[in-house]
Amino acid sequence: MKRKVILVAALAAGLAAALLTRLYISAKDAEVRDLKAAITARYGTMDVLCFKNDTPSGIAISKADIGYKTVPRMGMQGQALEPEHFGDVVGRKTLIPHKRGDVLFWSDIEGGDPSARGLSDDVKKMMRAVSINCSGAASVSSMVRPNDHVDVIGTFDFDGNSGKKSFVTCTILQNVLVLATGSETAKSSRRSVGLGQGYSMVTLEVTPREAEMLAFAEQIKGRLVLSLRNRNDTSYEKELPKVDFEKIRQEIEELNLKRQQQKLTSGR
Repeated sequence: MKRKVILVAALAAGLAAALLTRLYISAKDAEVRDLKAAITARYGTMDVLCFKNDTPSGIAISKADIGYKTVPRMGMQGQALEPEHFGDVVGRKTLIPHKRGDVLFWSDIEGGDPSARGLSDDVKKMMRAVSINCSGAASVSSMVRPNDHVDVIGTFDFDGNSGKKSFVTCTILQNVLVLATGSETAKSSRRSVGLGQGYSMVTLEVTPREAEMLAFAEQIKGRLVLSLRNRNDTSYEKELPKVDFEKIRQEIEELNLKRQQQKLTSGR
């Protein structure tokens, strides 16, 4: 009889322990659900691509391998592949193994993000990319950005007939597309937040002949300066004169008079 009582007590204790464990797990599950709901309410959700089955590394991804799932947007936006990337993934190889339900990232597949390819894809046919030393004040206080249009102005010093150093300034190129500032391109700047970092080089899109002119200008130690244009300004100035001290002395008064007249006309 005593043995039966002990057995019943042990069974009751076991059931109580199981019930308490179940209640504890349910409470924790509820906490996790509440946390997920709070994250979802604050940051929203997004649909992403995921693996439908366990997938080893080194195999070409097929349509049957890819599924969809909804995840919190926080930490996923810009990283995880979305449904619109489906066609970019099929046929490419996995770099690491994955479990069923794993979210698919660009870093998981061979070749990575196609929009992160090198600068050569941004250079139009029959054009060339050339980098010039141009930082700080020479690039409008480093405010020149990728996709801006600029004029390239050069100042050169040479020995005159009298043996004295002479300086001359002229506009070398007009309305030139900026492909990159430092290592920042138009694509990378869209992904970054805030203002870009400082730089010491600016990469321009030019013709082969223009590339030769810029290379020569830098080889003779000319100082190159960029003049920033309005994005909608495609104007071209014909016969811009070379400027030296004598030119400034002769025309400075006329230039200032024209500027004042323009201010009166425009009201600015």
